[in-house]
Amino acid sequence: MRRLTAPLVRCALVLGLLMAPVACEEPERDKVTIMVPWSGTEFKAFYAVVKDFERDHDVDIEPQVTRALTQQLDAAVAADAEPDLAVLPSVGAIAGYREEGALRKLDVDTDAYAQPFRGLGMNDGDVYAVPVKADVKSLIWYDARVTPRPPGNWTALRSRSDTWCLGLESGPTSGWPGADWIADILLADEGVGPYTAWASGGTRWDGEPVEDAWTAWGDIVAGARKDAATSNFRAAAEKMARRQCSLSHGALSAMAFEPDRVKDGGYTYVPSSREVLQVSADFVGKFTENESADEFIEYLASARAQQAWVNEPGFALSADNEVTEYDNATQGRIAALFRSPRHTLCFSAADAMDPDVSAAFYRAVLNFTNGKRLLPLLEALDRVQEQLGHARAPSSPPPGPLCSHPDRP
Repeated sequence: MRRLTAPLVRCALVLGLLMAPVACEEPERDKVTIMVPWSGTEFKAFYAVVKDFERDHDVDIEPQVTRALTQQLDAAVAADAEPDLAVLPSVGAIAGYREEGALRKLDVDTDAYAQPFRGLGMNDGDVYAVPVKADVKSLIWYDARVTPRPPGNWTALRSRSDTWCLGLESGPTSGWPGADWIADILLADEGVGPYTAWASGGTRWDGEPVEDAWTAWGDIVAGARKDAATSNFRAAAEKMARRQCSLSHGALSAMAFEPDRVKDGGYTYVPSSREVLQVSADFVGKFTENESADEFIEYLASARAQQAWVNEPGFALSADNEVTEYDNATQGRIAALFRSPRHTLCFSAADAMDPDVSAAFYRAVLNFTNGKRLLPLLEALDRVQEQLGHARAPSSPPPGPLCSHPDRP
């Protein structure tokens, strides 16, 4: 009879004497925590990507979902209780966490990503954050079956009598839909130079370019301002289905549209400018030394994961130039704008500002919508910007150019 080797004998003794397979258990799987702001359909799409990763790796991903991501991430960093990974609330936050030493370098190849997304996650050639989910904000949505095609510029739109779908409530970040809209008008009317100067903190809020954009926005949505500050931004878009409004502004992922209505071309869009588009992205950065977190973020940045993500529910877009196959044709046409040389892409102004400035911007939008006088609100924003400049000498700049033409590496 063949003899058992020593390790097998020891295992047999344990099993026989203790009646428990303790000595033969598989090692515990590694864990990676990631703080995310997504909920509902957006979270389900992300979690489908998570499950794909877990099937191929001995790692469990533990999402920490919060609507108050900025506040919770700041508190976690201050308490040395950071998650392994986190969705970063703005490119201003990327610069701030990097300067604090909280954000770690990533060994991830982002060469396939379009600009300005790629550069905004980098500093001096090093990658600190990956744009895992992108959006185009400069879009005017309408139901082509009942509403005539709107013009693709704000000057012409101001003369139309359409009812806008306007909702500004979004928990701790309420007001951001209006901030995006004001930035979109300023970008289209004034161009790249004034836009980047303002978004980077180099222009006064009470100066003509910025004040003019606020005034224009107020005129455009004048008929929709009642209760807008307390109306959820997704619920506002749903009113289009009930014919209570005819036009909506913003990214597809922010619209509560039925996928079939978008897929069949019922709900469609025009860009709000022929030359410049406001875009945004959710970046993921790393805060700990957990090597399994490196595996997961490398996977999230891969064309394989990005391709799977965009075809899950939720209308996600990818800034990866290698991701071109979209089940939803409308979604695919929007994503193609990242690669089109016809437009200059400019990153969201509010997401490029210091987080404290953008938070004050959102509050001012709510106050303006509720009837507060504009000039005092803009002067207050100037004071916030100046105070941060003196306190931080200077306030953290964005990590890369805010505007660029889409390109291929």
